[in-house]
Amino acid sequence: MAKSSEEKHEVFICFRGEDTRNTFTSHLNAALRRLEIRTYIDHDLRRGEEIPERLLRAIKDAKLSVIVFSENFAASKWCLDEVVNILECKKRSNQIVVPVFYRVDPAVVRNQIGSYGDAFGKHEQRFEGEMNKVRKWREALTEAANHSGWGCSLNKVEYEIVEGIAKDVMEKLNHVYVGDLDEQIRKFEQLAELQEQYYNAITNVENLQIYQSTLERITQLKMERSIRLLRLTPDMLPYVGNFGSR
Repeated sequence: MAKSSEEKHEVFICFRGEDTRNTFTSHLNAALRRLEIRTYIDHDLRRGEEIPERLLRAIKDAKLSVIVFSENFAASKWCLDEVVNILECKKRSNQIVVPVFYRVDPAVVRNQIGSYGDAFGKHEQRFEGEMNKVRKWREALTEAANHSGWGCSLNKVEYEIVEGIAKDVMEKLNHVYVGDLDEQIRKFEQLAELQEQYYNAITNVENLQIYQSTLERITQLKMERSIRLLRLTPDMLPYVGNFGSR
């Protein structure tokens, strides 16, 4: 889920707020939350000259960073600084990097052409005396764009891409999702409580059998949950018995 001060995040999402904060990035964050993946998103709309320490620390603490490249991404000094720091973390601590090309071609990012070329033309004028900084930004974009990533163009269904990225992140973090089973178990347990009350009010064999059938289904779902968490290999499934085929 989105990071609070009490919990540690696993994923840092780097994005250009003006381009995707309320659209693609918010949808991606929601998809990750549904899979119980803790994320860090910078909600501070204020921008200063230097990237704040809290963001540098958030990048460092993440196991995986998603970089959402968009049309105006390169115009943001902060976004570029974040990419540089993400790649440094990849080198130092093997942080996983997942680039997403949101309505922008990877070649535009890799070669800094198009809108990215325009942005760097302005950076070179503004930071004329700090060309080493601009060079690091260019190198970082080239390196990040060379990573295997996800494309999201106008002719693709965004929902499917977002769900695909979220599942990819889950696998890269070596997570197992059991939220769907937890929800089923919760509903069946509520149903069992009602059936038990009904059986106590009207005691007969039929009501007892219905109640016992629900209890059996709860046991099956809990077993399925445990099996999923164990990550059993195909050769181990025969030892599970009937539960493994449900």
